[in-house]
Amino acid sequence: MLKLTYTDAGLYLERLDISLEEFVSNRVLLSLRSGLSIHVESSRAAFLLTADVVDLLLLKSVMSDCLSNKLSVDRVDDCYVEVCFSGTWISSDLRAEEGTLVTALGDRVEFYLHKLWKISESTLTFAN
Repeated sequence: MLKLTYTDAGLYLERLDISLEEFVSNRVLLSLRSGLSIHVESSRAAFLLTADVVDLLLLKSVMSDCLSNKLSVDRVDDCYVEVCFSGTWISSDLRAEEGTLVTALGDRVEFYLHKLWKISESTLTFAN
C-alpha cells in the first residue's frame, strides 16, 4: 500500500505493509476513540518526479493493464513527470487541504514508485 501525506510543508510518500482496508479501519477507529472528526472518500492524488530519474518505459512496463484506470504517468515538461492515481482520501474535514491518500497498486508498482520518489526527492534536495 502507498500512503501519500499532504501537509502545509509538502508531501511525503510511504510504502506500508498493511492492507488498504485495515489502514482505513484503523484510522476510523482512532478518530472515533479520540473524539476527532474524520472524512473518508474516494479521490485522486498526484505528485511530480524529476524526469531524469524516471525511465518511463520501465515504469509503464511494471504497470499492469488492470491499473490503467487507477494510475497514470505523464510527462509534464522536460524536467518533470506527473504520477496520478486514485485511492482513499482521509482528512479531518471535507474541505481540508491536508490529509492522507492511500492506495493499493500492487507490490511491484508500489516499490518502483516509492524508489523513484525517494531518488527524485534527494535530487531536489541536493539541487537547492
